[in-house]
Order: sequence, then structure tokens, then C-alpha cells
Amino acid sequence: MKFEIPRPLKIEHEELHERLRKATKETDELGEAARAVAELMHPHFLKEEEYALPPLGLLRDLAGGRVTPDMKEVLGLTDRLKADLGQMLAEHKSIVAALERLSGAAKKAGKREYAEFAEALMLHAQTEEEVSYPTSILIGEYVREKLGVR
Repeated sequence: MKFEIPRPLKIEHEELHERLRKATKETDELGEAARAVAELMHPHFLKEEEYALPPLGLLRDLAGGRVTPDMKEVLGLTDRLKADLGQMLAEHKSIVAALERLSGAAKKAGKREYAEFAEALMLHAQTEEEVSYPTSILIGEYVREKLGVR
């Protein structure tokens, strides 16, 4: 079974990538700060899109009471997220620190749009920590329980 990241989350990730790409083309301290963020974020986004966010695609079915045996495959993703959660949160701390530098450089350069982007991305990380990651893990636990998998 293929697990799809919910479309709004996928679009949000794509938009964040695009805004960051634009910022990396800036010069001086601002561009340097943006490139540092991109260097940290790229491998992190790949992990999110590989195993942290796809389980969320099951929410609608699970909320509707639909659990099927092929959903068992999601356990590989949610178990990996659970095992890697400490690392994912540590990566967020590094990314947020780099975003704070980006925000400062943007304000110094008078580029408010990049400061706002940095703040939006910090909020995005917090949403993942408090909502998306725990929900993905709970999806795995729910599927495990409903299918009687140990």
C-alpha cells in the first residue's frame, strides 16, 4: 500500500522549499544564512517526506472506522519515526537556530519577506513537533492495535 502525504502538507512543503530557494539566491549575509538553512533542511525534509508525513494520509480512513490489513505496512514508517524522533527534534533545533540567524540577517538587510518566511518556517517546525509527528506515531499505534500486531 502506498501512503500519500496529505495534499495541503505536500503543497506547504513545496512552497517552503521554493521560498527558501529564492532566499538562497540573495547575496551577502542574507544569502549565506539562507544557504545554511537549506543545507540543514534538505536532508530533514527528505526524511519527513519518506516516513514522517505519509502516515497522515491514513487519517481520513481511520477516522471513518476503516482499517484494512494492508495498512499494516504503515508500521515500518511509524516505527522508524518513533525511533528517530529524538534526532528529528534535534534537527529542528538546529534548523530553528539557523532560521533565527536568517531572520536577523533579513531584518538587517531590510528584506522583511525573508524574516517573515523564517518565522513561518519556525512555526511550521513547531506544528510538526506538536501535531504531525505525534499524530503519525499515534496512527501506527492505532493500526497496530486494531490489526492485533505486536
